Amino acid sequence: MSERLQKILAHAGVASRRASEELIRQGRVTVDGKRAEIGMKVEPDEVEIRVDGRKISSPEKKVYIALNKPAGVLSSTRSQGGLPTVLDYVQVKQRVYPVGRLDVDSEGLILLTNDGNLANRLTHPRYEHDKEYRVQLDRKPDDDQLGAWRHGVVLSSSYRTKPARVMREASDPSDRWIRIVLKEGRKRQIRETAETLGLRVERIIRVRLSTLELKGLNPGDWRNLNADEVTRLKANL
Repeated sequence: MSERLQKILAHAGVASRRASEELIRQGRVTVDGKRAEIGMKVEPDEVEIRVDGRKISSPEKKVYIALNKPAGVLSSTRSQGGLPTVLDYVQVKQRVYPVGRLDVDSEGLILLTNDGNLANRLTHPRYEHDKEYRVQLDRKPDDDQLGAWRHGVVLSSSYRTKPARVMREASDPSDRWIRIVLKEGRKRQIRETAETLGLRVERIIRVRLSTLELKGLNPGDWRNLNADEVTRLKANL
């Protein structure tokens, strides 16, 4: 049965579907020695598919990993400027990649997997999966600032953020920690929103992605998801 090439690449653990489309667009994918094209369908068992000259084999066993990313680590498979990446912390034989991004200064939950379909569904804006963060500000926010954050603000790029759940952390005596639940994930959105409201972010820790929570992991530690966690993630797609 013919399938779209980007789907085959995703199932083989090469990258997410969107990232696979970019590989095809860049001319890094060939089918039977010829440069692949966006949208083409092939029979995966009847053709030879290569990415950067490397033959794509049968789909690997699906792997699902939770990592507590430390600050100063890139949410990427490739280093830039000598900085470490999330892959420097995870030792598995399968080729995995991070689902979504945390900027280099942010910390917390990163999901790594070779399940391209799950990665696509968790990151595509259309599905609006929750992302929950603990955020430390430079000072106590007032009620007006939190109210504006909840309703959405216009950033310097003229983009208006969507409504979000924003609440104070009741256990924080300094009143500088807040919880934020977003259904979107624009680059540096939390930091820019804080700046727009006259606040400054000192620390960001992602504690939840959809149904997956950051629990029992110190910065730099990782673990394989258990069967129940994988089931819940997929059920929430």
